[in-house]
Amino acid sequence: MRQVTPSTDAAAREAIEAGRTALGIELGSTRIKATLIDETGTALATGSATWENQLVDEVWTYSVEAVHAGLQQAYADLKAQVGQQYGVRPVTFGALGVSAMMHGYLAFGADGELLVPFRTWRNTNTGPAAEALSQSFGVNIPLRWSVAHYYQALLNDEPHVPQVRSLNTLAGYVHKLLSGQDVLGVGDASGMFPIDAATGGYDVALLEKFQQLAAAQGSDAALLDLLPKVLPAGADAGRLTEAGAALLDTDGELQAGVPLAPPEGDAGTGMVATNAVSRRTGNVSAGTSIFAMVVLERPLANMHHEIDVVTTPEGLPVAMVHCNNGSSELGTWVGIFAEFAAALGVEASSDQIFQAVLGGALEAGEGSEGLLAYNLLSGEPIAALDEGRPLFVRTPGSRLTLGGFAKAQLYGVFATLSLGMRILASEGVAIDTMFAHGGLFRTGGIAQKTLAAAVGSPVSVGESATEGGSWGIALLAAYTRAVADGTAAGRDLGTWLNETVFAAAQAESVTPTAEEIADYAAYLERWQAGLAVQHAAIDSIK
Repeated sequence: MRQVTPSTDAAAREAIEAGRTALGIELGSTRIKATLIDETGTALATGSATWENQLVDEVWTYSVEAVHAGLQQAYADLKAQVGQQYGVRPVTFGALGVSAMMHGYLAFGADGELLVPFRTWRNTNTGPAAEALSQSFGVNIPLRWSVAHYYQALLNDEPHVPQVRSLNTLAGYVHKLLSGQDVLGVGDASGMFPIDAATGGYDVALLEKFQQLAAAQGSDAALLDLLPKVLPAGADAGRLTEAGAALLDTDGELQAGVPLAPPEGDAGTGMVATNAVSRRTGNVSAGTSIFAMVVLERPLANMHHEIDVVTTPEGLPVAMVHCNNGSSELGTWVGIFAEFAAALGVEASSDQIFQAVLGGALEAGEGSEGLLAYNLLSGEPIAALDEGRPLFVRTPGSRLTLGGFAKAQLYGVFATLSLGMRILASEGVAIDTMFAHGGLFRTGGIAQKTLAAAVGSPVSVGESATEGGSWGIALLAAYTRAVADGTAAGRDLGTWLNETVFAAAQAESVTPTAEEIADYAAYLERWQAGLAVQHAAIDSIK
């Protein structure tokens, strides 16, 4: 992600005042972030707000109030940063886009009110529905997909189901708050219901199959009428309304009328931020969850419960390996070390603590084989776990060192992802370039090298690695503006990104050695064998 320099401050200020900018807002698992860019994709300023999901009545959720407050805080922080750096306050933008965590369940009644608390992607209580839909459709329907949540509610005969008049994702919900439009980018829509690659819309044949299953449960509601309209990247997705502007900017300075891009999921914005939207490219996003996206050049030969088939923001088919658990447990352990440093009177930044903890991970050799780390804060479908228990275990004869501990934790972050990538390899899926992004990759290339060993292929980390999501949706907003004003000149998203944003981009690539691949494979074998510890912990620790 290119950053503005002092020599360009004047040009940036002029662009901000003239509204020749694009604003991207992404609601991630732990942070809501706003990024402002110019017409070339250069980041001018960022703002953010933190939030956390809550486990309420055994359901992972965020409140609507937290959504609204987080949006306002992130936008206010952005305005403050712009004012501090450029001496102006933005009142309009060339375009605006919203992204958020994919999947989950937001069900609304006739009055537009949420009928039940938001059920996030993290919930794994939709097993019967996902299994029934997968068998009927002949394609994998993951536990977290919106249609699985809706059908599970039907199977459970939940009282709210007859009142449902619309379904949405978090990104689509926020987009509707800002624009009044009930639309969704095709990438995010592909996490609600399967997309027909030929039409770019919901698969009609599978919709008919769903209606038959729903009818057997006593429902005659047409699912298509409940789903948002699907739009590809670059399409007109409405404009910022007076109410939307007032919601976002509590100071009342933001003007209505800003064009909006189709709202997208965080997987799609990660692909854009890493320039991995063309066939045979892929990316890995590491955060609270971790997932890999690989753009396919041909359909998969078989259905795999571990693999989702979704799309790029343009509608190209993508194989997605999604793991519910990412770097959160590692972050918790690093927090313990930060507390220890503070107790000694040592002041250190989060990045410094991460570097100190992980610094010896790749050098930890003999004696670390008996150390295993499970980052499973919640259920993990790829590992066939409905629940999770974060654990660190070791054999009595193992040698416990900081480097060995860090290695086990870091290897554990990528374990379930590695299992899914092995399936894609067995399908002969070709990847020319694999990019990685997320804050975990700030730490001196250590996580990058580990990921390369885990997936058995080169991994590149570019300038956008640490803050890709909000930047990615800002780029999609800029692309929407470029399509509308003709400057995209008929170019597809991949071409526009290559020529406008990434022409001079820098990226560092790491190729794993045979020894590193073998070392990770040995750890993964031990990790899989040790899953019995997880089952025992789930049964005994409630």
